[in-house]
Amino acid sequence: MKGIDAYQETAITTQSRGRLIVMLYDGAIKFLKLAIQEIEAGNWAAKGQHLMRAQDILHELNAVLDMEGGGEIAQNLRRLYAFMIRRLFQANAKKDPQMIREVISLLEDLNQSWKAITG
Repeated sequence: MKGIDAYQETAITTQSRGRLIVMLYDGAIKFLKLAIQEIEAGNWAAKGQHLMRAQDILHELNAVLDMEGGGEIAQNLRRLYAFMIRRLFQANAKKDPQMIREVISLLEDLNQSWKAITG
């Protein structure tokens, strides 16, 4: 297993910054889709774990924003990430898959833009 872990770490650390952002979006979307499945199955603890992982990713994306160099785009992304995090807190409390789908839609739009930029 150590070989696999080392390979995965190397694969992540050698990616371009844009590609890493795409990977983070992909991960958040995956966890949110899993959270919806867990809501539909009535597995509340697992739902919460998946939502927390997606929120962790959003916090990380927010933390790495270049607020000085990013200008208005970075400011808008910061507001959007904050909105998504709040929405996921609400979705968790209400067990509302539609709120999660709204966040997935926003993340998919952002992800498509990053994929276009990074090729």
